[in-house]
Amino acid sequence: MDRFTRAIAMASARHPWRTIATWIAVLAGMFVLAGAIGGTFADDFAAKGSQSDRAMNLINEHFPEAAKGKAIVVFEAQDGTTIDQDRRDIAQVLAQVEGLHHVSTVADPYKADTISEDGHIAYAELTLDVPERDMGKPAFAVLSDGVSSMGTKDVRVELGGDAVFLNSEDETSSHVAIGLLVALIVLLVVFGTAVAAVLPIGLSLVAVGAGIGAITLLANPMTVSVSAIPVAGLVGLGVGVDYALVVVARYRENRNASRDNQAALARAMSTSGAAVVFAGGTVVAATAALAITGIGVLTSIGCATSLMVAAAVAAAITLLPALLSLLGNKIDKGRIGRRHRTVKAPEQTVWWRFGHRVAARPWPYLAGSIVALLAVAAPAVAMQTAFPAAGDAPQDTTYRQAYDLLTDGWGEGINAPLTIVVDLNAPSADPTNAVDANGLEAVAADVAAVPGIAAVGEPVTSEDGGTAVFTATPTTGPADPETSTTIDAVRDVIPGNVYVTGITAITDDLNAQLSRTLPLFIGAVIAVSFLLLMMVFRSVAVPLKAAAMNLLSIGAAYGVLVAVFQWGWGAELLGLEGPTPITSIIIVIMFPILFGLSMDYEVFLLSRIKEEHDTSGDNTESVARGLAGTGRVVTSAALIMVAVFLSFVASPVPSLKMLGLGLAVAVAVDATVVRMVLVPATMALLGEANWWLPTWLDRVLPHLSIEKHASDASEHGEPAGLRSGPSSAEDLVSR
Repeated sequence: MDRFTRAIAMASARHPWRTIATWIAVLAGMFVLAGAIGGTFADDFAAKGSQSDRAMNLINEHFPEAAKGKAIVVFEAQDGTTIDQDRRDIAQVLAQVEGLHHVSTVADPYKADTISEDGHIAYAELTLDVPERDMGKPAFAVLSDGVSSMGTKDVRVELGGDAVFLNSEDETSSHVAIGLLVALIVLLVVFGTAVAAVLPIGLSLVAVGAGIGAITLLANPMTVSVSAIPVAGLVGLGVGVDYALVVVARYRENRNASRDNQAALARAMSTSGAAVVFAGGTVVAATAALAITGIGVLTSIGCATSLMVAAAVAAAITLLPALLSLLGNKIDKGRIGRRHRTVKAPEQTVWWRFGHRVAARPWPYLAGSIVALLAVAAPAVAMQTAFPAAGDAPQDTTYRQAYDLLTDGWGEGINAPLTIVVDLNAPSADPTNAVDANGLEAVAADVAAVPGIAAVGEPVTSEDGGTAVFTATPTTGPADPETSTTIDAVRDVIPGNVYVTGITAITDDLNAQLSRTLPLFIGAVIAVSFLLLMMVFRSVAVPLKAAAMNLLSIGAAYGVLVAVFQWGWGAELLGLEGPTPITSIIIVIMFPILFGLSMDYEVFLLSRIKEEHDTSGDNTESVARGLAGTGRVVTSAALIMVAVFLSFVASPVPSLKMLGLGLAVAVAVDATVVRMVLVPATMALLGEANWWLPTWLDRVLPHLSIEKHASDASEHGEPAGLRSGPSSAEDLVSR
């Protein structure tokens, strides 16, 4: 891998303007194609083969109009008037709404079941002229702004519905800017020069731009989630800055060792560049494994994140070498603070002293760290997941206000309607457990009798007579566990050719599928990480410890999410009104991302420890020197990641707050407690067993090298001087 990475990087460095021109051409072409043939974004939450999936397929087949998007226009009478008294104003609003782009029809709000008992609230169903996925977030934003601004002195107007909520736009640019500003400050402290600090930021933005273009093109052949770009962008910004930091830091370290720029760059790319390819490839593989779940929204987010990380890796090993080649000595321009910094010997660093302290008393450090992490992770045992609902959105959004108005008028259950679908063409395998057109009223009556059902609508049969549908309104809201209990009860009383769908039913089926596929998915991610680490370090103990420690980090992140979001501890500090349901999809997405990102720190630390051990054979000293050589770079890289991730906590979208906080906590724990305490403690206890690998396995296991040691230098044509000094990809920042 080191030779491969070096060859690509140095080819880019030899022809920098050609490389830059290629990137510009690729980016321009990608955005032109994205504008011409790029798809729009929509969420596919279907659990294939489930009841809700079969029900939706029947509706789309036999009720073509149902394939078009839906929304709900909600009216509230003001100043003591009633909906009936405000007919003129409402009629004017309806006429204006029907004239908006993408609006096909608006139903009559003056029906018995669409006006609240007190006569102050009414709603009308709005039908779009295109399917929801063909609209896109910008069009939904225009529609929402247009409808919600049509209120009069006597009538308040809001636009709600699941389609409006799920396709709402989140303005995160200011939040991202805060994260990048913190990252810039960290880079200025690390490098001490403005040019070196700005370079990783600029490279990450280019990588994210390329990733967005690729994801937009991906949305043409497949359904890509509306959350794909925010999630992938969050990860892309973090890894983009970190990967560039690793390479630039090592390049400057080589230059400080009196190596010419070309040799310094070659050495940096064959060591740190190879580490970036390895770490990025692991993240790509881990996130792509989300396809194992078989759920469209997770598959698309996994593919999008893989594309984004691949773009960051590509930029780090092609565009970055070209820019470094052009900059030359200008990489040190814009020096901040002292002109020269003294390079400390490992024995003079706090990390070396701490490493010896841990190695001298490994058991207390090991036990204390594990107890602390288990305590933080403990709340995860009580985790309850749910699907995000408009009722959890910020109060100033029109879909949240529509949700609240509907709740005030009819109870929270109106926001979680169930759709009962009867397949009249395909009776169940058991004729005694089927229903035909003559039995529709009886089925509706059975559903109405289920505890937890507030009302049932009249059955409607399709024009071809093949399918019938009716609605059932529960007494509880979409995120309430009692709604799931009600759905199970409904499914128990309906015949075999009758299916239940709706946002909560879809969520329940999605969670059921996740429970079946998660073991395979988690096993695949752990297995890939285990195999890669075993190939690199030729050890069984190292990957086993890594897997266990990664699970501790992720568990701690899950525990914090439960405490903050589910229990509401400090929720107000994050801009939340109180406890908020945890989104199951966010929990699943976090797992592969964190497992992949943790490989960065694992490789940085362990490869330095392994190099020192191969040189000295002293286990305790190699651990201490490994910490001394990686402590600053791991801390800097983690701090940048945490800053970028925490910037998304400022987003008004609860699910993005969860993802940002969860990733930030896990990275912080992984880079501090795990890598700086647990890893040294366990390695001190295991001693030589750290590097044990069965002989037969060593013979059959492929060799994967991410470091080019001094003995390999002449083989690769490096000058003799390049073989002196630091040779680890982790001794990146000692200035």
